[in-house]
Amino acid sequence: MQLVIVESPAKAKTIEKYLGRDFKVLASYGHVRDLPPKDGSVDPDDGFAMQWQLYPDKAKRLKDIQDAAKQADRLILATDPDREGEAISWHVQELLRSKKALPQVVDRVTFNAITKDAVTEAMAHPRGLDDDLIDAYRARRALDYLVGFTLSPVLWRKLPGAKSAGRVQSVTLRMIVEREREIEAFVAQQYWSITGLFEMAGTAFKARLARWRGDKIERLTIGSEADARAAEADVKAGHFTVDTVETKPLTRNPPPPFTTSTLQQEAARKLGFSASHTMRVAQDLYEDGAITYMRTDGVQMDGSAISAARKAIATRYDGGYVPDKPRQYQTKAKNAQEAHEAIRPTDFGKDKVGGGDHARLYDLIWKRALASQMASARLERTSIDLTDGTGKTMLRATGQVVKFPGFLALYDEGRDDASDDDDARLLPAMDKGDAPAKTGVEVERHETQPPPRYSEASLVKKMEELGIGRPSTYASILQVLKDRAYVRVEKNRFYPEESGRLLTAFLERFFERYVQYDFTAGLEEELDDVSGGRAQWQAVLDRFWRDFKPRTGEVMEQKPSEITAALDEFLGPYLFPDKGDGSDPRVCPNCGTGKLALRGGKFGPFIACSNYPECKFTRKFAQPGGNGEADNGPETLGTDPDTGLEVTRRSGRFGPYIQLGDGKEAKRSSIPKDIPGEDFDLDYALRLLSLPREVGVHPESGNVIMAGLGRYGPYLLHDGKYAKLTGTAEIFEIGMNAAVARIADAANGGGRGRAKAEPLKTFGAHPTSGGEMKLMAGRFGPYVTDGTTNATLPKTVEPDALTEEEAIALIDARAAKGPAKGKKKAAAKKKAPAKKATAKKAPAKKKAAAE
Repeated sequence: MQLVIVESPAKAKTIEKYLGRDFKVLASYGHVRDLPPKDGSVDPDDGFAMQWQLYPDKAKRLKDIQDAAKQADRLILATDPDREGEAISWHVQELLRSKKALPQVVDRVTFNAITKDAVTEAMAHPRGLDDDLIDAYRARRALDYLVGFTLSPVLWRKLPGAKSAGRVQSVTLRMIVEREREIEAFVAQQYWSITGLFEMAGTAFKARLARWRGDKIERLTIGSEADARAAEADVKAGHFTVDTVETKPLTRNPPPPFTTSTLQQEAARKLGFSASHTMRVAQDLYEDGAITYMRTDGVQMDGSAISAARKAIATRYDGGYVPDKPRQYQTKAKNAQEAHEAIRPTDFGKDKVGGGDHARLYDLIWKRALASQMASARLERTSIDLTDGTGKTMLRATGQVVKFPGFLALYDEGRDDASDDDDARLLPAMDKGDAPAKTGVEVERHETQPPPRYSEASLVKKMEELGIGRPSTYASILQVLKDRAYVRVEKNRFYPEESGRLLTAFLERFFERYVQYDFTAGLEEELDDVSGGRAQWQAVLDRFWRDFKPRTGEVMEQKPSEITAALDEFLGPYLFPDKGDGSDPRVCPNCGTGKLALRGGKFGPFIACSNYPECKFTRKFAQPGGNGEADNGPETLGTDPDTGLEVTRRSGRFGPYIQLGDGKEAKRSSIPKDIPGEDFDLDYALRLLSLPREVGVHPESGNVIMAGLGRYGPYLLHDGKYAKLTGTAEIFEIGMNAAVARIADAANGGGRGRAKAEPLKTFGAHPTSGGEMKLMAGRFGPYVTDGTTNATLPKTVEPDALTEEEAIALIDARAAKGPAKGKKKAAAKKKAPAKKATAKKAPAKKKAAAE
């Protein structure tokens, strides 16, 4: 028996169909072990020796692999064809060796697509593990560990509120923060444009002012309204004739097929996908055999794929759309880590795969790959100059005509920040000396715009240009920044949060070298040299660690007050910008004598007055120049008549709240956002402080129903179960009848178990079994059933798009495989001791086995 190891169960099922009975395919479910999250997992003093720890949830998977390996004559490691895939194979091999379960023959195979031809071809040409790729993996993993476990404790002690920092993550965050600084420092400049409106042979067109009073006009040349009106008058008064007509042929070549980076960029532009979502969907398409491997820097396609693409183009279009010679592309990425193919369909004859997001992403990949082998687009650009009698005023009209669309008939690459393009306009035919009729003059006022905030597409593009990170890591880097709340995304643009700005300032001030773009890119190149066998991995780590470790020690020795003072000085221009009137921007606006400065608090930094406690003025860190609402301390609302304690309104880490009395035992309540400010007074504060409220006794259970305000909003509580209320006011207004009904609704809505599951969709009767076909939501994903056979939907098929014909085919294919006897027996054996549970679950047992 030959044992084959891959990462995912979906991949295992597909590959097992292609191999003979002598092969057993098992999935490792990704990485099987990692460095323990504790100090000492990497020892720089012992050649950067690493201690590895098995993932707790992978113990059963490894036991299955170990048991199968003991029975196998040959082990075939068939994980993904990249650095991470090589590392997974290495980990599996090392674990089996430690358990004395490693077969005598161990081979490594890689394939770029999960198709029968690709898999069988790979099996015929095995190799050994690539030590250089494994060393590169160890170097990156050790480096990221050392940075994280050395720098993060410094942050926790010296920068309250900071969660973590990473080698590439922090540099990417700096890019977002620096763009925000550029936007804040940007000073808009106004300018005017003058456009003449003309008509020739019934076709209207526009011509912009290009020369005035004998001088060339650039975009910002006309900077005052007075000049704009003077230019307008000259254009109105002038009699314009065609002076020159210039026509130039243009050729546009198709872009290459997708790499990981360009796929993420284009999916963000055209589909609105995040980088992580793009990779998840692409992974599904790859595992279903629809596309080639999706983590690649390569732009070339296999010769057989190019031939298939050219054939598909000839079938879809005429012969003029197929270039004379196949197109060959060269990667421009810095240190492309593997010589993989570009991302392409495995079958160019399929222009549609799956449904929903899978279908949309596949369509994008298919069109891009096919277009890459199509003929160039031929265009014609025309430029016409119109001058007045004096020759001092000239207007220019430009236009563009597509003579032959070529690849544009199928695909046109998107742009990150598209602007109006005059060249796309059509112009009427004109010759020198023609005098088109002038129909008007337009004068428009404009303002220069700051650089746009990064979108996922433009940020990924910039990271690739700078050589920061690698395409396979972009999605996870951006996700970490979101998860840590260092950034937020609004309308597909990145905005740095307060914590992100402060962390960036801290790193720029105390670890400047390690957040420099050139340094990070240079380190990436060194790590790539390890992949290529041009550098020794411990030597690369030693050069980094020799400087990094002492620097962290120096910062750790500084007092928090010294750190805050240094940041106060470093961030001074941002926190206290010049007001332009000669006044001191640090003067407290509340007392007028104290000076504002950065202070460190339990929940992060803030700005405070030096006259504290006499002056309690504070403002949040992320309010440069004092913009936003200041906090002048607790606001007294009145006195509670029952206790005689003072009721105050305050601002906290999680927003405004009210407090009764002082000290640790003081009662507090947050102020809900749905309470209008004008309605909030002492009476409303006391009502909030009195919660929870007893609504009454439930007529059936005899238990009390309570109404209150919780972490997730207003609620009803009965017998340990919750029901949501629509707003804060309902807490005080809801009566018994409405409360009982609301609790019953919540119980029905939250109690839909397997026995009560409703079909997502229904079809007609199955032609063979006669049972009604239904689409159901299962524990392991949606599936279709005829009451006898359950068939799980492939990941690339969207439930809403499933047709009756597809449902029949899925059920028939599942029935042909026969029942999953092993799974049924295991389930019955496991559930046998719990008689009640078994009886209750009995109707769903068959479904669970098939899902």
